[in-house]
Amino acid sequence: MSRALALLRASHPEPGGAVTAAMTLLAVGVGHRGWSLGGVAAAVGATQLSVGWVNDWLDADRDRRTGRTDKPVATGAVDRRTVGLAGLAASLAVPVLGLPFGAAAAVCITLVGIFALLYDWPLKSTPLSVVPYLVAFGLLPAFVVLALPGSPSPPVWLVVAGSLLGGGAHFANVLPDLADDAATGVRGLPHRLGPVGSQLAAAGLLLAATLTLVFGPPGPPSWAGLAAAGAAVVILPLGWYAGTRSRGRPVAMFRAVIVVALCDVLLLIASGRVV
Repeated sequence: MSRALALLRASHPEPGGAVTAAMTLLAVGVGHRGWSLGGVAAAVGATQLSVGWVNDWLDADRDRRTGRTDKPVATGAVDRRTVGLAGLAASLAVPVLGLPFGAAAAVCITLVGIFALLYDWPLKSTPLSVVPYLVAFGLLPAFVVLALPGSPSPPVWLVVAGSLLGGGAHFANVLPDLADDAATGVRGLPHRLGPVGSQLAAAGLLLAATLTLVFGPPGPPSWAGLAAAGAAVVILPLGWYAGTRSRGRPVAMFRAVIVVALCDVLLLIASGRVV
């Protein structure tokens, strides 16, 4: 693996790329075009690079001790100092990239970056681990709207839906790896609630996000939205039931919440047309 590719891998490109793509598509939906669209993508992308690189910089020693072969710093593919400097550069770039969109948007995306870093340290292993997800994911769609000409106020339902989706994503993300994380000293809220509590939290938050996206926008809900709500009501209990019938990691429930989360992301992107 080349050093450049190892550095990219250390940024956690899969979740970061997914968040950046979702917010970029939402930006298209609300009316961003040209440089504005590219600017939104760059600012959101910087927050994701920042949180990914800083995470691996902070966890380098623990990742080495536990033999994390999926972490480039732990395997020596890239040195810790390089990852730390990259995280610092991305963090400092966030407010700069927000400035062309005005003060309100710049403050909003800066807060996204700050709360994302607060998850890396010190909240990741505390009962407040979900807070950065709730705040940052609520502020991301708010930034996309505030970045429009005139900095219009983002709809409350859009911010609430983003927040609920982020909270659900936090619990869903750790469901398959609760035991492994606990063994390495991670004791966030999902680990304290345990598998059953985390499954219920993920399902409840994502179902609430779905209903907010369906019934929050003005006017009658769309048929697509109603279908997504119906699917969530069916898929989540089925995932829970399948999980109770199997042993080992709660993969069935994890897959169920991922399906619902994907539906929520599609609804979030589509909601840009009514902002």
